[in-house]
Amino acid sequence: MQAGKSILRIHSADEGPAPVERLLISLATYDERENLAPLIAAIHEQAPHADILVIDDHSPDGTGELADRLAAAEPRIHVVHRAGKLGLGTATLAAMRYAIDNDFDLLLNLDADFSHPPRYIPALVAGMRQHDVMIGSRYVPGGGADNWPFSRRFISRCVNLFVRLALRIPVRDASGAFRCYRVAKLREAHLDRVRSRGYSFQQEVLFRCHLAGCRIGETPIVFANRKAGASKVNLRESVRSLSMLGWLGIKATLGLERYEAA
Repeated sequence: MQAGKSILRIHSADEGPAPVERLLISLATYDERENLAPLIAAIHEQAPHADILVIDDHSPDGTGELADRLAAAEPRIHVVHRAGKLGLGTATLAAMRYAIDNDFDLLLNLDADFSHPPRYIPALVAGMRQHDVMIGSRYVPGGGADNWPFSRRFISRCVNLFVRLALRIPVRDASGAFRCYRVAKLREAHLDRVRSRGYSFQQEVLFRCHLAGCRIGETPIVFANRKAGASKVNLRESVRSLSMLGWLGIKATLGLERYEAA
């Protein structure tokens, strides 16, 4: 399905006329039928002219079929069906390639379970005036996470500390998926080199963007517990992702990961 010609206009009285940029918002779904329709409605309340891309991993609960019905009624909604549960990392890469192939200016990604409240979308998009990547951050002033257990907070803090020290990325929240990317910079970020497919994907793709010279910013969000359905957190994948980050950190420390212009 070809992307439409939707645009998002950002107005600021003190910064003069706003540029016109095409915005694609991506949702990776697996068993999110209960959340999908209300989430899309909430997104369009915040970004009325944005296109929405649903990438469904053959959800057994019929999420993909519902997405098709929503797309049939709304030309701003596009759907990609995949053969099975291939993971968040590959879904995000698919969204990035879709945004590149269809000449969008901005790609904004958020989780499909309402843990990333759509009310923060305008702040993320506004931040793209000065940045190439904007992160919805839990760890800058004003940010936070509702009802997270201590173990999850501890692991998240440790991962982000590792990213700052080993990968030398000057951000507070490198593990969150609520982000906006400048598509022109994604073209330069050597996405073909991304090896992570699970939870470490967020850190690795940020590392690739950092190597490509992206200006990275953060805006505060409060991460919320999902509204419906079950969490996809998996211990085995967590261990695999930590191992991937460790290997990437070693390569970065030894200078084996450098940016090369295409």
